[in-house]
Amino acid sequence: MTVLTPTPTAVASAPAAALTAGKLAKWAPWALLGGSLAVSAAVFAVTSVGSLADFNITGTVIVGLLLYMVLITVISSIVESRRKAVDRLMTALVATAFLIALLPLISLLWTVVSNGIERFDAEFFSYSMRNVIGDGGGIVHAIWGTLLITLTATVIAVPIGLMTSIYLVEYGRGKIAKAITFFVDVMTGIPSIVAGLFIYAVFALIFKPGISMGIMGALALAVLMTPVVVRGSEELLKIVPNELREASYALGVPKWLTILKVVLPTSIAGITTSVMLAISRVIGETAPLLLTAGFTQSLNTNIFNGQMMTLPVFAYNQYMNQGTNPDASLARAWAAALTLILIVMVLNLLARLVAKLFAPKTSGR
Repeated sequence: MTVLTPTPTAVASAPAAALTAGKLAKWAPWALLGGSLAVSAAVFAVTSVGSLADFNITGTVIVGLLLYMVLITVISSIVESRRKAVDRLMTALVATAFLIALLPLISLLWTVVSNGIERFDAEFFSYSMRNVIGDGGGIVHAIWGTLLITLTATVIAVPIGLMTSIYLVEYGRGKIAKAITFFVDVMTGIPSIVAGLFIYAVFALIFKPGISMGIMGALALAVLMTPVVVRGSEELLKIVPNELREASYALGVPKWLTILKVVLPTSIAGITTSVMLAISRVIGETAPLLLTAGFTQSLNTNIFNGQMMTLPVFAYNQYMNQGTNPDASLARAWAAALTLILIVMVLNLLARLVAKLFAPKTSGR
């Protein structure tokens, strides 16, 4: 009886054929994902009635991803192999976890845009709420108040926070530095209402109870911003290589000039991002501004005299005091929230531009 033995060439080619045979095309997973999301969107579109805001985008994405994981696992196990199917399933689970982390943000943006776009018109950005109790009105007074108060708080908090972080990294040693670090950590976690109560109590003792001014709101926001700037800048200054400092010292450059010309320019991009995080942390605060800056229906650009309206307080006031036309008040509240999001986005883009312009130049090699 003749026994057929495989040749070495056939044995070597068998694993290669097993790895290449029955492989899904590169476009197949994307097509399955798109089809799953389309089917899910169609189902939710049929079940949802009413305006665009009633469409459940979160449920659509979740159901679509679950359907995709089932399809990709079954099809891959049939066409490819069980091992490849498990690999594709794990990849889909990791990507799904990432998308789930983004879903709250996506859902929030969808809700704000769909509800706030109704009042995005010229009148809304050119008029205040003075003598308006129904339809119409605008947020020009709230925009000015938000920008002035936040800018003043930034001017106060950033120099203090940055110099504190420079002291902790470059000079701070011993118990004083540890005490500063401890109190900065404590301040990072204080509720925003506590900062507002603190500033209100100070001004009530100096002037009179019941006083409200824009500068009070700026100081309350500065109290909240300072620890964020300190912690962020401190970590960024720590990652500047010591070799840069030592090279500067070797050339006879004093320490203060080394910090100014070497350390800060090296970390300016990260410091700018840290400042923007601090601004984003406080620009949407409502409770401390209600206590300190108050609210008004008229435009006031003097932060040292009289109450000032801000966008968060405006949205809160429109929701709580809906006047003669609740629908108009809610539309103004949603539009104010959308405006606040756009302002934060513009500030972040400007921060990236500043960081790019002032970052250390490289040779490109």
